[in-house]
Amino acid sequence: MAVESTLSWLQDLRLPTEIRESLWMFPTIETVHVFALVLVVGSIMTVDLRLLGFTNRDRPFSELAAEMLPWTWLAFSFAAIAGLLMFSSKALIYYGNIPFRLKMCCLLFAGINMLLFHWVGVRHLHIWDKARPPWSAKLAGGASLVLWTAIVAAGRWIGFTT
Repeated sequence: MAVESTLSWLQDLRLPTEIRESLWMFPTIETVHVFALVLVVGSIMTVDLRLLGFTNRDRPFSELAAEMLPWTWLAFSFAAIAGLLMFSSKALIYYGNIPFRLKMCCLLFAGINMLLFHWVGVRHLHIWDKARPPWSAKLAGGASLVLWTAIVAAGRWIGFTT
């Protein structure tokens, strides 16, 4: 009950109400969210495909990651802010929406996967940076691809169920 009352309070704030009632604000924020997500997924896929050995095999992983990840984090920041604004406008609806919950779970697992990769996968980066990544790095890259595909699919599914 406390969750629902908090979400009701959130969506009844001035900005979320304006977003919900405006003809142009929600679609504009959603467009920013989608474009930012495209950059997030595109940059992550570039890194993941390198981990799996499908692309950029001649480039050191550290070089590719250093080039891509700042874009990932910048785009993720925009996507997260836009997503929070959209969520705030219909918090009670999204809270009960199964695709939304699936998307949030996959985002959580993608974050855990990234943390585990940085904790375990790059521990011996100096050994495999210019060579084939170890199985743990490949596993992280494959899991990341699956999770981000699920995030995009669930996000699209939300639009058909709210």
